[in-house]
Amino acid sequence: MKANIHPDYNDIQVTCSCGSTFTTKSTMKKDLHIEVCALCHPFYTGKQKIVDTAGRVERFNQKFGAMRGKAAA
Repeated sequence: MKANIHPDYNDIQVTCSCGSTFTTKSTMKKDLHIEVCALCHPFYTGKQKIVDTAGRVERFNQKFGAMRGKAAA
């Protein structure tokens, strides 16, 4: 690597809103505060909610289904 062209690589403390903290390396000069980490994200904790989109599709078809028949005719 060339000297004096790369940013400094610092150890920073990352703090999540759930209270967990960990240390990582970054070119940032100050600590980082995040809202979601792997310990509290629903995908990683297994508490993921599945959104029911069937109701939305049915409501769309009720609202615009009649228009589909008129356009085809």
